[in-house]
Amino acid sequence: MFGGHDGNKELERIRLTEVTDLVWHVYVPGIMPGQRYGYRVYGPYEPDKGLRFNPAKVLLDPYAKAIDRTVAWDDTLLAYQVGHPEADLSKDERDNAKAIPKSVVVDENFDWGEDRLLKIPLHETVIYELHVKGFTKLHPEIPGPLRGTYAGFGHPVTINYLRDLGVTSVELMPVHHFVADRHLVERGLTNYWGYNSIGYFAPDVRYSSSGGLGQQVTEFKNMVKALHSAGLEVILDVVYNHTAEGNHLGPTLSFRGIDNPLYYRLAADNPRYYVDYTGCGNTLNMRSPRALQLIMDSLRYWVLQMHVDGFRFDLASALARELHEVDRLGAFFDIIHQDPVLSQVKLIAEPWDLGEGGYQVGNFPPQWSEWNGKYRDTVRDYWRGAEATLAEFATRFTGSSDLYKSNRRSPVASLNFITAHDGFTLHDLVSYNDKHNEANLEDNKDGTDDNRSWNCGVEGPTDDPEINQLRQRQKRNFLITLFLSQGVPMLLAGDELGRTQQGNNNAYCQDNEISWLNWDKVDKELLSFTQRLIHFRREHPVFRRRRWFVGRAIRGKGVSDIGWFKPDGEEMSEEDWTSGFAKCLGVYLNGQEIPSPDPMGNRVVDQSFYILFNAHHEAVNFTLPTRQWGNTWKVVLDSAVGWVDSDEKTLRSGQSLRVEARSVTVLQRVD
Repeated sequence: MFGGHDGNKELERIRLTEVTDLVWHVYVPGIMPGQRYGYRVYGPYEPDKGLRFNPAKVLLDPYAKAIDRTVAWDDTLLAYQVGHPEADLSKDERDNAKAIPKSVVVDENFDWGEDRLLKIPLHETVIYELHVKGFTKLHPEIPGPLRGTYAGFGHPVTINYLRDLGVTSVELMPVHHFVADRHLVERGLTNYWGYNSIGYFAPDVRYSSSGGLGQQVTEFKNMVKALHSAGLEVILDVVYNHTAEGNHLGPTLSFRGIDNPLYYRLAADNPRYYVDYTGCGNTLNMRSPRALQLIMDSLRYWVLQMHVDGFRFDLASALARELHEVDRLGAFFDIIHQDPVLSQVKLIAEPWDLGEGGYQVGNFPPQWSEWNGKYRDTVRDYWRGAEATLAEFATRFTGSSDLYKSNRRSPVASLNFITAHDGFTLHDLVSYNDKHNEANLEDNKDGTDDNRSWNCGVEGPTDDPEINQLRQRQKRNFLITLFLSQGVPMLLAGDELGRTQQGNNNAYCQDNEISWLNWDKVDKELLSFTQRLIHFRREHPVFRRRRWFVGRAIRGKGVSDIGWFKPDGEEMSEEDWTSGFAKCLGVYLNGQEIPSPDPMGNRVVDQSFYILFNAHHEAVNFTLPTRQWGNTWKVVLDSAVGWVDSDEKTLRSGQSLRVEARSVTVLQRVD
């Protein structure tokens, strides 16, 4: 046990004497919430055999519900002697108590009242990806001490903004207690994103306004309760594929010193080294029952005790690797599907890792949604005018049936996004051709070389009104496509505000104005447009179907549930998908037979829509199809100008409509 104002004074060592099911434990009477503690584990230090016990090193409890502070980097956190000829084969006998954070005993009592999981259906879900600190750090209407914290994110100002925006679920970038990499800290940077977990039960102390001795747990619960009361779900981005202990030369903080071969995948021919499918130095051992139990216990804890509504699994393919290959029916997925708690929450996979065969989009089991990287890439390609993308664009727009339909999954298996935390913001996507990551101090060599951006021929900020107008149109094109596509849309926080990272497409180490949302520079016109677009999607179930389009008449009568048309109003043939007009497409969506919930129990019939896509660099005239598809139409949305509120722009079957270059027009059927 540890005490003192900084928790570094060792008060007492208590020997663990009891063993149950191979787990050592002890009962200590009189311990109160706020007590700091850590473990020292005795055993052989034989790295060449995969054993790295070192009792000189205080270790964090893998099941700690709170951790009192961040790591204070020091060579004592390494179990080996720095500079020794044998490197990690040597053993360091220095005590690390001053450098290592301490686990904290917490008070688990909390008055949840009537709070419960919201269980919003996936087809009604709109996800908003954000960083807890970055969202509120610069917000002028949130009290200074609360900015950048759980309390700040649960503040009424935040909640009112989210409700007005229209999203249903917030996806929080990692809030498990994590470690800022030493090489970043020594260069004046940090691990801002947090994909470097060390405490799978502990909400990170960095985002606590109230303290680090368990107060962060209560503050997180209050945030969730406030969001739930406003009808907003909380989804956690979780990193169970690796830990912050890195490779064989990394620090000994917890798992490595407790049972290295149990928690980590070690190389079969030389267990001194780690198998690395994540690019972060190590991979958790999903073949180990105890490692699996740790993850499952953590997930259940966040649902049952912290009331979160679901999870997004970082590099989820790594969790499926039981041997070397990815096994989508691995034990991890079997356990989740059989679990009465976890099978009832939202499960979202980032369906790739860095190992061989790690790109697994479309291959996850039922009940899972996936970040659809093919959707992102195809939609970006289409709107930048790439050749031969029309057919795939149509497939992505209608839910990516080629990826999900064959194993009886529905369109909501596809989580659609244009931008995410990893890459350009929406503003930067249409403003830069090349990344500008100089602030990361890696000579601009980090991050991906994004060849799917489009900057109107001018790199970065410009005062040219025509260029800025084109950029605004392209933003609206992306947003309209995203929110009218079948599947679950995800919006990156700040894209609706015109947020820029100044061309940085890998701001993982930038805990500053590059990453934080700037509430003093809000594109109010774009924000209003996005709000209306999200609400428009909610009003019309045809944009959030629960089943696939079948391409034929509904119930044997009327016209097909979907139709594809050329600019001349004729239906598309097989040859037309690659013809001269392969950047232009008319899409008819039949909403006349789609029921929508009604408070009185009445059947509500939605209107049908005709959407005209033009990714060509010139304007194109579209002729409306024959009367069987609709007699009269009104324009409701035009990305070249925004929303069209007047009924004056009404057209009849057979009439033509000019669709501007690189724009999309949405018409609603009148009769």
